[in-house]
Amino acid sequence: MSGRADSGPTLVTPSLLREWRLPAPGEDKYSRGAVLVVGGARATPGAAILAGTAALRAGAGKLTLAVAASVAGQVGVAVPECGAVGMPETDGGSVTAGGVDRIASYLDKADAVLVGPGLDDPGLAGELLQALLEREESEGSGGSAGSAAVVLDAYALGALEPLEDKLGPWRGRLMLTPNPTEAGILLGRDPEDLEADVLDIANRYGAVVSCQGLIAGPGGDGQDAQLWKITTGYGGLGTSGSGDVLAGTIAGLKARGTTAAQAACWGTHLHAAAADRLASRMGPLGFLARELSDELPALMLELGT
Repeated sequence: MSGRADSGPTLVTPSLLREWRLPAPGEDKYSRGAVLVVGGARATPGAAILAGTAALRAGAGKLTLAVAASVAGQVGVAVPECGAVGMPETDGGSVTAGGVDRIASYLDKADAVLVGPGLDDPGLAGELLQALLEREESEGSGGSAGSAAVVLDAYALGALEPLEDKLGPWRGRLMLTPNPTEAGILLGRDPEDLEADVLDIANRYGAVVSCQGLIAGPGGDGQDAQLWKITTGYGGLGTSGSGDVLAGTIAGLKARGTTAAQAACWGTHLHAAAADRLASRMGPLGFLARELSDELPALMLELGT
């Protein structure tokens, strides 16, 4: 669905999404795609759980959560549908880059890799991103390790700007879910005009970007930059863990075989519509981020998918 930036944003409405259908469910879990979430420090394993649960609720077939080793067992019990992998950690429980080899087979099999939910140290997050990039460079671009979508959220976003000149392996399959503060970090300045700024981020990093209800796709290779705007959503989305659910929803949809832009538009709409649904039952504030994921299947069904 076209969203040419030079004509203003295309509004993401239920009618548009009904014409922009998600892939068919397929015959088994393998045909619906695999998601790997890398995050979950000892103090913040819930963020990885929220993201992974949202990915499954969005229809992904398989889920692996790579989290700090000290909490991997608990995470596996909390989300029995996942595979839980323990990552090396500091004495304080922060995930380190030393575990990239440990998750190599999951990276090779993933259709979407989400990095960030529950990481709690920006420096270590940067080292983790660099290790993931170096692994791809050392193995070349062939195979699934070089084809999975890479979705970055939270501290992984804050670590991206210093690596801008090393992003070659990820450009064209990178997806970013910043809030306005994180958008400022990616820009290296305070946001001024969010529509223009989100487009700037998309073009600068070669990524599809979802920020505050705006979705942008980069231009280049004869393609126009693209911009969409979500038309729904409640202030109740401003609650702890909401961003993890958004990132997980987008990763889950991408794993199913959508384009990056479609996953971002659908995921951002579903996230906002879930808040609307909860607000209508519970009031505009006070619903929990984990409750958003439970609304996703019914919302997709109502949109004919």
